[in-house]
Amino acid sequence: MSSMDTGEARAHPFHLVDPSPWPALGAVGALVLAYGGVEYMHGGAPWILLSGLGVVLLTMALWWRDVVRESRAGTHHTRRVQIGLRVGMGLFIASEVMFFAAFFWAYFHNAFLFSPIVESWPPGDIKTFSPWGLPLINTIILVASGFVLMWGRGGLETGDRRRLMLGIGGAAGLGAIFLVLQVIEYGHAAFAFTDGIYPSVFFMATGFHGFHVFVGVVFLTVCLLRARAGHFTEEKHLGLQTAEWYWHFVDVVWLFLFGWFYVYIAL
Repeated sequence: MSSMDTGEARAHPFHLVDPSPWPALGAVGALVLAYGGVEYMHGGAPWILLSGLGVVLLTMALWWRDVVRESRAGTHHTRRVQIGLRVGMGLFIASEVMFFAAFFWAYFHNAFLFSPIVESWPPGDIKTFSPWGLPLINTIILVASGFVLMWGRGGLETGDRRRLMLGIGGAAGLGAIFLVLQVIEYGHAAFAFTDGIYPSVFFMATGFHGFHVFVGVVFLTVCLLRARAGHFTEEKHLGLQTAEWYWHFVDVVWLFLFGWFYVYIAL
């Protein structure tokens, strides 16, 4: 029980969370997921992998449910706590920048012919995508989704919940369209993941970006449900704010991917 539940006065602005099973359950799920992934990659059945994934997803849903309840309590998420949560989200996005920096490093190391085993970039036997088809359409869609989200967030300032929901839902919908078109593009690829350095870097970078778009769509969908329930106000909308930060990060990463992995190659 927290001090607020027991009626004791709290002499600080911080939220001391109650004991929770979700960190331990999440660690078990991640272990099972990793072990199942290794087994599956070595020809085993996918059931261990899927079981671990199920536990991880269940943990995320239940843990975030508790965080949403804490935010609605009115006493836990003080101004000091909200600052800490914003800093935490900022550091998370910074770590994601480093994650994608690794893929760009691999790309530039070979594209600028620093690698002794690469004579041309892309290799002569690789037929790359034209940037002016689906990649350009996807770029327009994803950039537009960022503006739609910003437009919708303006509904908080005017108290227009319909505008807020349209903006969040529109951004999530455009993100889903982006994912569908990305899958279609992969289906027309003239190279496979194992065909060399360029295909490996291409699919790893764009594939992980696609996964981040999927996470962002889920994030925005949750925000849409919360907006419909009236959880967000002009004074209190931290969940929506962090979702918007994440979505703009996804936008910016794609602009770099489009510029280097598609346009630069076509020049």
